[in-house]
Amino acid sequence: MGQKKQRLLEARRRQSLTDGAQMPSTMEPCLGPPATLGPQRSIYFSSPKSHSAQLGSEFFDQPAVPLARAFLGQVLVRRLDDGTELRGRIVETEAYLGPEDAAAHSRGGRQTPRNRGMFMKPGTLYVYIIYGMYFCMNVSSRGDGACVLLRALEPLGGLETMRQLRSTLRKGAAGRALRDRELCSGPSKLCQAMAIDKSFDQRDLAKDEAVWLERSPPGSREPAVVAAARVGIGQAGEWAQKPLRFYVQGSPWVSVVDRAAEQNSQACSDKAF
Repeated sequence: MGQKKQRLLEARRRQSLTDGAQMPSTMEPCLGPPATLGPQRSIYFSSPKSHSAQLGSEFFDQPAVPLARAFLGQVLVRRLDDGTELRGRIVETEAYLGPEDAAAHSRGGRQTPRNRGMFMKPGTLYVYIIYGMYFCMNVSSRGDGACVLLRALEPLGGLETMRQLRSTLRKGAAGRALRDRELCSGPSKLCQAMAIDKSFDQRDLAKDEAVWLERSPPGSREPAVVAAARVGIGQAGEWAQKPLRFYVQGSPWVSVVDRAAEQNSQACSDKAF
């Protein structure tokens, strides 16, 4: 009986060890949340290509004069090949009304390979070269041959990169360092600072990956707008005096200030057109 009882106790001990092997050991680590509970970014909920404030095609689908005014305060963004983003708030524009406008490249309805962007859908870039070395950036509006010239920006981001680009491309690059207010205070200056060249001609500003327009930040005040004569079109007859240049009054980033226009109580009226 003693041997039988001993064998029975041994069998029960082995059964207990077998059952215990199915239970997690108190010494084994348990799977759970990571020890570091810092903020995480999910690849499913973030995208470097998303621009929630980007203005779409509908913004550009308006006549040249209201579009030129609407541009003021909006932010032009340029993404370079290395991912650097340059930003500038638009503070000065000029409207060109198409075939009737003696100062427009499309005057008389003429269409050429050079000005084709003026006749494409609203929001198309028209970039042309002047003096054989400088570029000017325009955006087509509603109406064949009509567009808006971007004349000046207030630099907001990437200023040192802008300074480098301007210093490399401007004439007399060995001179003094440019002040912030000199970076984008003119149509060719802003093209240099934003690395805009002829390769951007006929691109869609509403869809392009390298350059786009964003709405002014929420809470921004409506700018006081000055309407003045356009710059550098002295051969355009009566059109040279029409108040088709628009700029933010008091902005130090504007290329040319017109004191007489600022004093004119009717400067912001479109009745003259």
